[in-house]
Amino acid sequence: MAIRWYWEDLQPGSVRELGTITPTREEIVDFATKFDPQPFHLDEEAARHSVFGALCASGWHTCAMAMRLTVDNFLRESSSMGSPGLENVKWLKPVYPGDTLTLRHRTLESRPLNSKPDLGLVRSVWEMFNQRGEQVLHMEGYGMFRRRTPAQPAA
Repeated sequence: MAIRWYWEDLQPGSVRELGTITPTREEIVDFATKFDPQPFHLDEEAARHSVFGALCASGWHTCAMAMRLTVDNFLRESSSMGSPGLENVKWLKPVYPGDTLTLRHRTLESRPLNSKPDLGLVRSVWEMFNQRGEQVLHMEGYGMFRRRTPAQPAA
């Protein structure tokens, strides 16, 4: 796949809509069974008696769905070189089976990496909303992207 986006294309304020995903009950239970086996992610009866009121996805599953949309609809066509990490993750509303989730990516900051003249660092926010327009996820973090034109060393 051809690269469409380099570090230079990721200017502060730029926004990308990264698609939708709809988790099923089976996907929620499967993820929870493997990675977050809390009762309200596994069992409808236990979930009814929880603060969530019904079976819901793990917050980590919500992050994983956001990552899938990011890779499929942005990173595969970018010069991404990975990430040094996240600094802020908030699960704002539960995600229930059948919710249709939409992901938006916004570039907050962008700067060249002095230690690696062929890379730039981008700070971004991902916001995920359910079909009612309620925000379910807020995530901030960094990505490293290859530069279209590497910086020249100082003379």
